[in-house]
Amino acid sequence: MASRYHNLSDYDINSVPDAKGMKIGIVVAEWNNNITDALMDGAIGTLIKNGVAESDIKVLRVPGSFELIYGATQMTHLDVDAVIAIGCVVRGDTPHFDYICEGTTYGLARLNATQDKPVIYGLITTNDMQQALDRCGGKMGNKGDECAITAIKMIDFKRKCN
Repeated sequence: MASRYHNLSDYDINSVPDAKGMKIGIVVAEWNNNITDALMDGAIGTLIKNGVAESDIKVLRVPGSFELIYGATQMTHLDVDAVIAIGCVVRGDTPHFDYICEGTTYGLARLNATQDKPVIYGLITTNDMQQALDRCGGKMGNKGDECAITAIKMIDFKRKCN
């Protein structure tokens, strides 16, 4: 669903499972850190608000969005129930945007499909910096909030499947 029709921070608190005892890994790209730090802060705040202990949240950083693939892979080997991958790619004047977005999306999707822990896609891809700002706590809400809720729901889903 296009985010212009949905505020990324809106969710029904009653639809969120109890997150007490859940352990979350967050891998954050340093590139565009004014955006990725705000996304990370949103995710952490929402996790804590929904019952995840601050001590059960592990944050590691990688240089850029493409490195999220390796970072998320390594985090799945830690004592976490899910991994949130947070990055931001803003379109520029070269095809670099397309390669990074496609490669990162494919890599995270493949990782999500081939191992046993949910990997949450928190990469925002925008045409300009204003769109990124709008999605990290601006008028569109915070994608980090959405990622946190998704992580909680996917951990709950996995537990119901076991």
